[in-house]
Amino acid sequence: MLIDYFKQFFQLDTAEQAEIKRLFTSRVIKRKGYLLQEGEVCQYYYFVVSGCFKMFAIDSNFREHNLQFGAEGDWVADFQSFYDQSPSKLYIEATEPSVVLQIKHDDLLYLYINYHKFDRNFRIITERKLIEYQNRILQNISSTADDRYDAFLKKYPHLINRLPNTQIASYLGITSEFLSKIRKKRANR
Repeated sequence: MLIDYFKQFFQLDTAEQAEIKRLFTSRVIKRKGYLLQEGEVCQYYYFVVSGCFKMFAIDSNFREHNLQFGAEGDWVADFQSFYDQSPSKLYIEATEPSVVLQIKHDDLLYLYINYHKFDRNFRIITERKLIEYQNRILQNISSTADDRYDAFLKKYPHLINRLPNTQIASYLGITSEFLSKIRKKRANR
């Protein structure tokens, strides 16, 4: 699956395909299992083969704030912790049984140095994630809850029936009760 993913962006010769198979390892995660917890250093960059993950922070009142979801074909990591090799302030948890392909920090640097097309591709992935985060921040400060819900439906249509209301509401920055009101209002249209 990962080789097919990369082939969307560039051609891979036999040696490059062999390196991908050598450097990426498969990992199975149970529902509610963690790829990363606060205080740990993010050692891996993850490609989601199957399942779903949420990335979240916990505030001083012990409330969860979902920042991102990652499902099939998405990349998941705490970028600051991964690239700086610093302790994470985030959690990455499976919301359902999942499988990822993971690459170690040093192995990814090896790919960057020895195969420039990977350097370029991961830079593009990271740039897209930064744009995504910036747009999400702007939405949170300038959009209504209805508009944020529309953006969620557009970005994550495949997750709407896979995530509980509490997780979606946390991502939107609203209560699950308010999300229920939004959904009820839409159903009555």
